[in-house]
This record gives sequence, C-alpha cells and structure tokens, in this order.
Amino acid sequence: MSDLLGFDGKVAIITGAGGGLGRQHALLMAARGALVVVNDLGGSVDGTGSSVSAAQAVVDEITAAGGEAVADTNSVATPEGGAAIVQSAVDAFGRVDIVINNAGILRDKSFHNMGADLVDPVLDVHLKGAFHVTQPAWVLMREQGYGRIVSTSSAAGIFGNFGQANYGAAKMGLVGFTNVLAVEGAKYNIKANAIAPLALTRMTENLLGALGEKLDPALVAPLVAYLAHEDCEATGRVFSVGGGRVAEVIIGETQGWTSASIDPEAVRDNFASITDRDGYEVPPSIAEETAMFLRALS
Repeated sequence: MSDLLGFDGKVAIITGAGGGLGRQHALLMAARGALVVVNDLGGSVDGTGSSVSAAQAVVDEITAAGGEAVADTNSVATPEGGAAIVQSAVDAFGRVDIVINNAGILRDKSFHNMGADLVDPVLDVHLKGAFHVTQPAWVLMREQGYGRIVSTSSAAGIFGNFGQANYGAAKMGLVGFTNVLAVEGAKYNIKANAIAPLALTRMTENLLGALGEKLDPALVAPLVAYLAHEDCEATGRVFSVGGGRVAEVIIGETQGWTSASIDPEAVRDNFASITDRDGYEVPPSIAEETAMFLRALS
C-alpha cells in the first residue's frame, strides 16, 4: 500500500462547501489533517438567499470526526467577500495553502432568451468569484513560496451544453484563469489545475436521471485532494472526473498549414490540412504555442 497523502498543518479554503462536491472535498481533506475553511453563502441553486446553516453543518461533521474547521458565509461574488474569506482562514489558522474554487449557481435559459439578470450573477460567482478568493490568497502563497489552487470548470464550457451560455462561458473562463496561474505561479511553487466534474448534486439532480446513481460526489473528491497535495507536480491541467473515472482533458493544436501567400480561397482549399489532427501538439503555455509558429514560419 502506498503512503497516504496527508494534509497535516495545511490550511484549505473550499468555497461552496456547504453541500455537494464542496462538502465532500472538505470532509476528505479534513479527515486527512487539513484545517478547513468551509465557505458557503447558504443560498439556493440560483444564488438567492443565504443561511449559515449549510456551512456550519459541514463544520459540525468535521469536528465530530475529530477534525478542525471553521464556517464562513461571505459571498465570493465581490472582492470584499473574497478578501473576507481569506481573512477567515488567516484569523483561524494563520495561513492559506490551498484554495478550491467550487462555489457555483445555475441560471439556465436558451441563449436567445438570456438577459443580463441571468448572465452577470453566474459570471460573478463562478468566474469572478475565483478571482476574488484566489487573489488575496495568492499574495500569501507567493510570500510563503507554496500554494495549490483547484478550480471547478465544466464540460458545459469545454464541450458545450444547451441552455448554458452563461455557465459555459464562466467555466471555460476558469480554464484560461488556471493556465495563467500555472505560468505565473511556477517560480513560487504554486500549482493550479482545474476539474470538470460529473456528479449528483443539488445543481444536477434534475439533469442526470438514472445515471445520477453512479455519480456520488464523493468520487470526485479524491482527485481534488491529490491536486491540492504538495506531492502533486501537475499544473495548468484540466481533468474530467466522475463516477470513479478520471481523465485528462487536453487542448491541442494541429500542425496546420503554412503559406507565404494566404487569402480566403487558400484557406478554403487547404482547410483539410488546417484541421488534420495527425501529429497534433498540446502546448503547455503560450511560449510553446508560439514556438510552433516559429518552426512553421522558418
């Protein structure tokens, strides 16, 4: 049996941890020694309302099992809320080592009917929420030369899903967010990764049907725990996870077609070469992607 991955002394902020995926992340990491800030506004699936009971219930579960945790009910949707969440960690435990951006809401509607009242709150929680919480934690992580960030993307953004232009845009935005943090965090031993989970939660219970029985959110938490661990060297990566299956999602680039003379007709006539996936590459950053251009143009 391999050595267990423990989190003794590590401080983890987990947003949206009052239920579903976040609760499972919190329970698993606390059971392995992490000191956890259980953040949850306690609102409904669409983000309205608030209550301390959701976060506190998870804290009670953790402490009853012998772990340490504190509840936080600040909203991730504002810079002030994000700063307050990080301050909760500092006040309770003195530092921040791990941020798991998991808070989310749904306001689904087909794109032609989607107004700002459905777009802005979803971007505020999913995408801006990750900025608001991670940035004040990032300052501390840079200073201490250590940090682990796991953000929650979605197949709805990576691959597309009807009625979720707002949610999908926010979730794919988190992939870009993760890629940049991986580049900027490299010299400070800060690793940033994203997951695209499939699990039965309050947000998905009406969408998954019979498949939901196989999608216990507890089956997502082990990947998150590994990505949040000091032994994990992966960074700037995206993983699909659910029902006991874990796979890496890659954004590749074909070898493409190069010509000194290019016009719309040339693009049309060479489109098969442009889109030929044989020999594709997966650049880990813009530098490597630019190198592909330089090779083609030389």
